Amino acid sequence: SNPEFLREGTAVTDFLYPDRIVVGVDSPRSEAVLCDIYRPLTDGSYYQERDAIPQPDRARIPAPIIVTSTKSAELIKHASNAFLAMKISFINAIASICESVGANVQQVCQGIGTDSRIGPRFLNPGIGYGGSCFPKDLMAFRAVARECGYDFRLLDEVIRINEEQRQRFLRKVRSALWTLRGKRLGVLGLAFKGGTDDIRESPAILLIESLIEEGCQVVAYDPAAVDRSREVLDPSVKFAANPYETAAGADALLILTEWEEFASLDLDRLHREMKYPIVIDGRNLYRPDVMAEHGFTYYSVGRIPVIPEGLPAGAVDIPRNHKKS
Repeated sequence: SNPEFLREGTAVTDFLYPDRIVVGVDSPRSEAVLCDIYRPLTDGSYYQERDAIPQPDRARIPAPIIVTSTKSAELIKHASNAFLAMKISFINAIASICESVGANVQQVCQGIGTDSRIGPRFLNPGIGYGGSCFPKDLMAFRAVARECGYDFRLLDEVIRINEEQRQRFLRKVRSALWTLRGKRLGVLGLAFKGGTDDIRESPAILLIESLIEEGCQVVAYDPAAVDRSREVLDPSVKFAANPYETAAGADALLILTEWEEFASLDLDRLHREMKYPIVIDGRNLYRPDVMAEHGFTYYSVGRIPVIPEGLPAGAVDIPRNHKKS
């Protein structure tokens, strides 16, 4: 057993600069064969080659190798993904509390992520995890636990919080617009994360399906995942060629995937394109104070919303010349 720990979008780099290599073996011969295969990484010789892929930040060189039984290796894979999903659901639960008490989840992430026992990775509040690995692996791991006679209720909560996070975001959209029927919504992001065209179990796709059911007109854009999304989404969904075409005439703009392109938009141009300058950011790509300076009503995850003075939360009749909160 030789589990992989590759991320979509960075698989080659992850393979050549792994945090660890896990090999599960049942004989000295199989151990020798696998260790020999990975020797260029574990003895560091690969990294001396002229055509080696550039070293990413925090890379471990040489790569550590962990030799276990086959059963332990399989469990390492399941437990790793479950733990990472737990971190995502945990910080999303913290974000919900932040919204209730008026705290800033980004500051909370910084405060706990600098603890070396915790670390900052996967402390990214948003609309939940998706993709081909986490949802499937968590369900499988829970099933394995049940077969062993163990009620893994912690995993139940991780899965429940992830599903609830999408519903919380949908309620946020409703609150911002009062009603969804007939609203034109621009959606930035279709893939389950940036850097890939994978839409399997994508929170963005699931949210769009809910918005269509509630009578919204959806115009969507993604740098890589449009073709795949056409195959699964309702025919009423329109696809734009760029973020600004997505925003044109929109009652609100939703950011659902953390593409770098979406984090560096021309905000003045975006404001001019929209019918109402309302941005509901499911990935916290922008600072609330910056959005306020550009005249947006801005909702994010785990942070106080930016509402123009004199307007109740949920109002859509926003003066087009409004520039300050």
